[in-house]
Amino acid sequence: MPQLDTSTWLITIMSMIMTLFIIFQLNISKFNFPLGPKSKNNKKYQFTNPWETKWTKIYSPHSLSQQS
Repeated sequence: MPQLDTSTWLITIMSMIMTLFIIFQLNISKFNFPLGPKSKNNKKYQFTNPWETKWTKIYSPHSLSQQS
């Protein structure tokens, strides 16, 4: 039974990897990516709260029983 000739496998695998890399690079280069992050205008995103902006104290039921 003859042996399998593996002398060309390295060249075949390397050329396949290079070809796939080039194809993926060409596909990715078609997309338009943003150049960089842009600063957002924070004043545009401020919301009005229905509650007051001062701190409020919240009493739990356990703290109410200790006060009397």
